[in-house]
Amino acid sequence: MRITRTVAGRRRRTAVVATTGLTAAALLLTGCSDSGSDSDEASDSNGKITLTLADFGQFGYKEAGLYEKYEKLHPNIQVKATTTADEQVYYPKFLQQLNAGKGLADIQGIEVGRVKELVDTKADAFADLSKVIDANQWVNWKALQASTDEGKVIGAGTDIGPMSLCYRRDLFEQAGLPTDREEVAKKVAGGWEDYLKLGEEYKKKAPKGTFYMDSASAMYNGVVSSNEEQYYSKDGKAIYKESAGVKAGWNLAAEAADKKLSAGLAQFQDPWKAALRKGSVATIACPAWMAAQISTYAGDDFKGKWDIARTPGDTAANWGGSFLAVPANGKHVKEAGEFVKWVTAPEQQAAVFKAVGVFPSNKGAYDLPDVKNATLEYFNNAPIGAIYAEEAQSIPAAVLGPKDGVIKDSISTQINNMEQRGTKPDKAWDDAVEAVDKVIG
Repeated sequence: MRITRTVAGRRRRTAVVATTGLTAAALLLTGCSDSGSDSDEASDSNGKITLTLADFGQFGYKEAGLYEKYEKLHPNIQVKATTTADEQVYYPKFLQQLNAGKGLADIQGIEVGRVKELVDTKADAFADLSKVIDANQWVNWKALQASTDEGKVIGAGTDIGPMSLCYRRDLFEQAGLPTDREEVAKKVAGGWEDYLKLGEEYKKKAPKGTFYMDSASAMYNGVVSSNEEQYYSKDGKAIYKESAGVKAGWNLAAEAADKKLSAGLAQFQDPWKAALRKGSVATIACPAWMAAQISTYAGDDFKGKWDIARTPGDTAANWGGSFLAVPANGKHVKEAGEFVKWVTAPEQQAAVFKAVGVFPSNKGAYDLPDVKNATLEYFNNAPIGAIYAEEAQSIPAAVLGPKDGVIKDSISTQINNMEQRGTKPDKAWDDAVEAVDKVIG
C-alpha cells in the first residue's frame, strides 16, 4: 500500500523573546518508595494520613520539593510516592488493579495516550475532579482530553508537550548551515518537508559519524501531533488508515529512512542514549519534555552546543503530557483531591518546570516569572518559556481515541524496521496495519 502525502493546514505564529535563566537538568525518576499500592496504611496511631501516589517517568514533584512543602502546609499528611520508570510497565499493572478494585494508590498518574480509554470505559472508577478544581485553568484542549460527554473530569492536567526542534549548533556550523535559532526556524518554516530538505543539505557536509536526526519515528510523531484528527475521528471511528496526518507522517518517515537521514534509533533505548553521549545526532523532534532527556543523556560535554528553534511549519503541535486521577474507592478521596488541586495549581506547575523542565498545562503558570522569562542554559539560553507558552495556547484540540497509544507504538515500530532492517515502506505499512488490527479489531 502506497500512502499519498498530504499536508496539513498552516497557521502563522510570531516569535517572543524571554530574558532570565533556567537550569533544567532533568532527572530520570526512580522509585521513591517500595510501595504505592493499597491505602491500607490509612493513618498511623496519631491519626496522620498517608497519601499514596503512583506515577511513571518524570512528573518532577520530588525534584521540585513539593512533597515536603505540602507536608509542611498539612502536618497531618504524609505523601508516599512510587515511580515506575517505564509507562508501558506501569499501565498494565494499573489496569489490573483498576479492574480488581484493589491495590491502587490514592492518586494515580495517567499518560495522555491512555486517558481516552479510561474516560470511555472506566470513568465510574474515578472521582469527579470537576467538583474540586476549575478545568478552565488548563489550556482548553487539555481539559477536554480527560472529560466525559457529561462533563465529569477524571484527571487533572499536569504537563504537556508543545513541539519545537532541538539541534546541535556546532554540527550545523560544521555542515555549513545557519546556527541562529531564528534562521533555523526560517529554514523549516514550510513544515516537515522543509525539515527533510535541510537534512539533505546537512548530509552533503555532515561531520563524519553523525546523522541528521535520531529517529524517523520521532519526526513522525511530530507530524501527526499537529493534526486535530490523528488516529480516530470525532465519532470514535479508528481512521488511522485514512488519516491525513498519519499519511503525511508515514511518507516523510519513509523518505527519511530511504535517504539515510536518520540514525534509526529507538528513542530512550541504550543505543539512543549512547548516541547522545557520543554527540552523533544533529537534530531531534523536541516536545517540551525532550530537552530534559537530551541534557541528561548528552551530559556536560555538550552543554551550550544544543539549541532550540520553533517547530517546523506554522501548525502548533503537542506530543505527550499526563494527568493525575483519584480512584473513587480510595480511602482518602477528599484529601487526595485537595492534593491534586494544589499540585496542579500555577505556582506548583511553575516550580516543576523550573526543577525538571516539563511544561505546565495550567495557563496561570505562563504569566509567572519562572515560566514567562525562562531560558534554558544547556540549550544556549533558548527562551523556552516564551516558545512553549505560545505553542501551547495555539495547539488544536486533538481527537483522542481509546487505543491511540497502541496505534502510535505499532506504527513507530514499523518505522524503526524501515530504518534498522531496510523493510520496504509498503511491507512495513502492511505489518503496522496487521499489528494494530489485532488489537483494535
